Amino acid sequence: IYMAGPGDDDEHDPILDDSIEAEAKTQTCVGGGSGERDMAPSAPGPSIHRSGSRPQLDLSKAEIQGNFEERDPTILLPNQSDDISHLALDIGGSLIKLLYFSRHEEDYSNDDDKRKRTIKERLGITNGNLRSYPVLGGRLHFVKFETHKINECLDFIHSKQLHRRDPYPWSSKTLPLGTGVIKVTGGGAYKFADLFKERLGVSIEKEDEMHCLVSGANFLLKAIRHEAFTHMEAEKEFVQIDPNDLYPYLLVNVGSGVSIIKVDGEGKFERVSGTNVGGGTYWGLGKLLTKCKSFDELLELSQKGDNSTIDMLVGDIYGGMDYSKIGLSASTIASSFGKAISENKELEDYRPEDISLSLLRMISYNIGQISYLNALRFGLKRIFFGGFFIRGHAYTMDTISFAVHFWSKGEMQAMFLRHEGFLGALGAFMSYEKHGLDDLMSHQLVERFPMGAPYTGGNIHGPPLGDLNEKISWMEKFVRRGTEITAPVPMTPSKTTGLGGFDVPSSRGSPLRSDASALNIGVLHFVPTLEVFPLLADPKTYEPNTIDLSDQGEREYWLKVLSEHLPDLVDTAVASEGGTEDAKRRGDAFARAFSAHLARLMEEPAAYGKLGLANLLELREECLREFQFVDAYRSIKQRENEASLAVLPDLLEELDSMNEEARLLTLIEGVLAANIFDWGSRACVDLYRKGTIIEIYRMSRNKMQRPWRVDDFDAFKERMLGTGGKQPHRHKRALLFVDNSGADVILGMLPLAREFLRRGTEVVLVANSLPALNDVTAMELPDIVAGAAKHCDILRRAAEMGGLLVDAMVNPGDGSKKDSTSAPLMVVENGCGSPCIDLRQVSSELAAAAKDADLVILEGMGRALHTNFNAQFKCESLKLAMVKNQRLADKLIKGNIYDCVCRYEPPSVSQM
Repeated sequence: IYMAGPGDDDEHDPILDDSIEAEAKTQTCVGGGSGERDMAPSAPGPSIHRSGSRPQLDLSKAEIQGNFEERDPTILLPNQSDDISHLALDIGGSLIKLLYFSRHEEDYSNDDDKRKRTIKERLGITNGNLRSYPVLGGRLHFVKFETHKINECLDFIHSKQLHRRDPYPWSSKTLPLGTGVIKVTGGGAYKFADLFKERLGVSIEKEDEMHCLVSGANFLLKAIRHEAFTHMEAEKEFVQIDPNDLYPYLLVNVGSGVSIIKVDGEGKFERVSGTNVGGGTYWGLGKLLTKCKSFDELLELSQKGDNSTIDMLVGDIYGGMDYSKIGLSASTIASSFGKAISENKELEDYRPEDISLSLLRMISYNIGQISYLNALRFGLKRIFFGGFFIRGHAYTMDTISFAVHFWSKGEMQAMFLRHEGFLGALGAFMSYEKHGLDDLMSHQLVERFPMGAPYTGGNIHGPPLGDLNEKISWMEKFVRRGTEITAPVPMTPSKTTGLGGFDVPSSRGSPLRSDASALNIGVLHFVPTLEVFPLLADPKTYEPNTIDLSDQGEREYWLKVLSEHLPDLVDTAVASEGGTEDAKRRGDAFARAFSAHLARLMEEPAAYGKLGLANLLELREECLREFQFVDAYRSIKQRENEASLAVLPDLLEELDSMNEEARLLTLIEGVLAANIFDWGSRACVDLYRKGTIIEIYRMSRNKMQRPWRVDDFDAFKERMLGTGGKQPHRHKRALLFVDNSGADVILGMLPLAREFLRRGTEVVLVANSLPALNDVTAMELPDIVAGAAKHCDILRRAAEMGGLLVDAMVNPGDGSKKDSTSAPLMVVENGCGSPCIDLRQVSSELAAAAKDADLVILEGMGRALHTNFNAQFKCESLKLAMVKNQRLADKLIKGNIYDCVCRYEPPSVSQM
C-alpha cells in the first residue's frame, strides 16, 4: 500500500480527488485478497511457538510485492509471530518517508491442521519450524509526503491509528495512557518533535541519520535480489551483489543535500564528504526559475527540455568542433547556464523545460564527479546512489553514470538502488529491534508486482479506499485518462547535447506514464517460510527462467500470447462466480489492469526488475486475486476431477495386468498424455471444445510414440528396473511436483506415485499453495487422494500413513491388488501461486521434505520447461512435459507443438 506522493493542495484533479492517498490503499499479497479490509482467507496452518520475553520482529526471508504504479513498496512479514505495530519515519528537509507495520491474523481449519501435524511428525519438524503457507502475517507499508505538508502525514498516521500502540510492550517502562514512541531519523526528528506530541500524543525517539542510512542500504544490498542496477544510455541492467563481497563501498545519499559515506562493514562507516548542492538545490532553484510547484513537476519539465539553448558547449567555443586533443566532444558542456551571460534575454525568454534540464544536468553531473573523486580517494570501485533526488528518473541516472564512467575511464560503475528513497526510514524501522537481526541479511526476499489498488496517476488526495467497489471505480476513472500518459524517460529533441564526451541517449520507448519516473519497485514481503530448495546443485548460479524476456522478440511474443488469452480468462473467471454483474465488473477491471501491466512491460521491460516468463505468469495470477477472483477455474477443476476419478479404476486395473517394464513405460506415457490438460495453453483450450476429457486423454495416449523429442526413458528405466539381472536400490523419497487438476494429476501423476509407493519409496506430492489457472493446489489434493484411495489399497494405506485420510471415508474392501508397502504418501505446499516455480523460494515445508529425497520429478510446462528446464540437482531428477506452444518448442527443443520431453538426469557432477 503506498502513495504516488501528495501534490500541491491547490492543484486538485477532479477525477483524482475522490481517490486515495495510495499508501492507505489495499494491496494484494502472495496469499491473495486485496488488502487489510478485504483479505481473502488463507490456507490453514499451525500456531507459532513464541520464545523469549519480548516480541521479536521477524524480518527474514522477504517477498516484495507491488505494481508498476506504486512508487513505494509494501513489505509482508507473514511469519511474524507477535502482534506488534511499529512506525518509523525519516523526515528530511524536502520529504517525509514513512514505514509502518500491520499485522494480520489468519484462521485455520482443523482438517488441514491435522494433516500438517502428521507431516511434521513424519518429517521430524518441530512446531516452530513449519508454518502453513500462505500466511499473511504482516506487511511493511511505505509512504512519502512533502515535508512542508507534514500535517498531511500526521492526518494519515491518525486515520490509520498507527500511533496508538506502544512499540515496546516488553519494556518495564510504564507509558501514560494514549502515549507511545515513534522512531524517527533525519533533521525533522528534532524540528517536529513537539508537533508530534501535540497532534498525536506520542514521543519521538531519535535515531542517528547516518547509521540509519547505512543500515538500510546494507539490508537492501544483502537481502534483496536485483536491488542494485546500472543505468547507462537508457539501459537498465541489474547487478547481483555477493553479500560476502559487499564491503567496502561508497554510499552517496542525495537528498536535499548530499552525504558521501564510506561503508566498511556492519556498523562500520564514515561520512567522508558531502555537498550542499543536491536535491534541495534543484528543487529550490527550479521553483524560482520555472514556477513549478512540485519536485515531480520540475522533473517532468526536464524530459521535454533542450539544455543547448542555455548551456555553453565545447562546440560553442571551438566553432562547432570537438576539442579532440583532450577528449572533449563538441557536445560537452563547458559551462552550465553559460549562454545566459552573452545573450540579451530575460528569464521569461527561456523555456522552463530547458532551464529544468540544464539545472538537472548541472547538479547531477557534479554529484557524479564528486562521488568519483571520493571513490578514487579511497580506492573504491563501487558507488551506490540513493535518496529521493534520483527517484528512478532515467535522465538523472544517466547523467550521474556518464560522469562516473567518463572521469574513471570506465573503471568505476555508478549503481542505483530500487528502494533508494527509503534507506533512512528502513534503518529507523529496523532499530526497534537491536538484537536478533544478525542473520537477517542472509535471508532472501521475493519481489512481486500485483495490480495494486488503485493506480497512482498523479497527485492523490483523500481518505483510504474503503472497499473493492471504490477501488474499481478509481481504476476506471484512471484508465479513461490514459491518453494523457507521457514518457518516463527523456524523448531526445534534435540538437540535445551530450555530457563529458558522450552523446545523450535517446529513449527507445513510446510515451508511458507521467509518474513513471518514480521508484519502480514492488512490494517487499518478508516471508521466513520461504527457503532455498536444498536440492539445488548450486543456488548461486541457478536461474529459474528458461526464456529470456530481455530479448525484444521473445518479450513481444509472450506478451501477445498473454493478451490473446485474456478474453477467455476473463470469461472463465466471471463464470466461476455465477456471471453476476459484480463479477463482470471485476472481470473488466482485471482485464484493464493486466492489460496496463502488459503495455508497460512492452515499453519498459526492466520496470519491475529482471523480467522472466515466470514473473509474467505470476503477475497474471496476482492481478486476478487483486480483484477477488481467488480460483477462476474452480468449477472446471471439480468437473475434470470427477470425470477422471470415474475412469481411474479401469486404468489401475490395466496397469496391474502389465509386467514391470511395460507398466513403467505406460506410466510415463500416461503422465505425458495427461499433461495435455492445460487451460493456460490456447492450443489445448481449442482441443477441449472438440471432445470430452476422457476422449482427449485417450487420443493423447494413443499418439504417444517413441522416440519423444527429448527421450531419456531408457536411462530412467535402467535406474528403476536395473540391467543385466542387477537389482537397483529403491529410492528413499521422491518429490513429485504436480501440475494440473483432473486427468493430469489423477490419471498421470497419481498412478506414477502409486508405482513408487508399491516399491517402498516415500512419495511427497508437491502442489501450489494458491490456485493458478487449473493447477491443483495442496489444499485440494487430500480430497483427490481420498477419492482415488477408494479404488486402491496401496493409495489408501500410504495416504493414511501420510496423514491425508484423517477424516476421509474410504472403502477398505476394494478388490485391487494388495502389495505390501509401508511407504507414506504426503502432500506439501510449494509456497507459491503461479504455474511456474522459482526454487530459490519454496516453503519451509517443502524444504524439510527435500532433506531425505533422492529423486525430484518436475511435471508440466510451467515447472519443467518455462522454468527449471536447465536446473541441476544434487539428486536424480526427471522432467516430464508435453510442449503445448510452438514458440517454446522451437526455442527449447527445436521440435513441434505436442512433442514430449522426458529428461532424466543423475545427480549433478559437482555433487557426486
